[in-house]
This record gives sequence, C-alpha cells and structure tokens, in this order.
Amino acid sequence: MPHIELPRALEDYFAFAETEPTRNGRRFSITLPYMDGDRLDRLQWWYHVTPAQEQMYEGTGLAFHRSRAIERFRRHIERWLDITSRRFHGDEPIPRLGPRHPAAIACSTAPLQEPARFPPVEKVANG
Repeated sequence: MPHIELPRALEDYFAFAETEPTRNGRRFSITLPYMDGDRLDRLQWWYHVTPAQEQMYEGTGLAFHRSRAIERFRRHIERWLDITSRRFHGDEPIPRLGPRHPAAIACSTAPLQEPARFPPVEKVANG
C-alpha cells in the first residue's frame, strides 16, 4: 500500500516561505501541514542558498536549489511515513495522517502479551 494517497501531488500541499536575506545568503522553508486526528501539525524543511549559489546555473541557482530541497523533503517524508507505518490520505485541502494498514488500528487496541520470563542467572561467563 502506498504511503501517499492524495488526489494531487504531495508538492501541491507544500507552503513556501523565506526569511529576511542576510549577507551570508537566503534561508527558505518548506512546510507541509497535516491533520493528525483533530490536531493540526506540520513537517518543515529548511535550506540555505549563498549569494554564490544563487548565481550558479546561469542565474537559476535559486530554482535549482529549491527543486533539490523539494525532492529531499519529499524523500524525507516518504521515509518518515515508512518508518512510522503511516500514510497521508484524504480529499481535504490539508492531508490527514493515518495508519498505513486499516488492520493496524485493530492491532493497536489488542492487549499486549506478557513477555517471557527467564530464570535468574547465578554466574556470568566472564567472571
């Protein structure tokens, strides 16, 4: 089952912002808001572009670094969803976070089994 089940591309849900430029360059953020139950949360990715990097690629350095940051952020989100066994879904303007497998809800409410008990060790191997 895919991690992202949205009607549009994940990038269409991103919000972009820039902080005040400094002589060291410009800082940008990419934000993905999402609903986790009734709670609004977000994932955020920051990147920095120096004046030299901005002039690279025949003056299209900003566009190049932005597209690279978007791709890295997307991979980060996909790995996060995979590790946490979650998925983004829904038809609303803000994606919903839910379990990857519908059966995961039933499993998470099942009582935990008691761990196996081992007899105490009286002597250790190294001394």
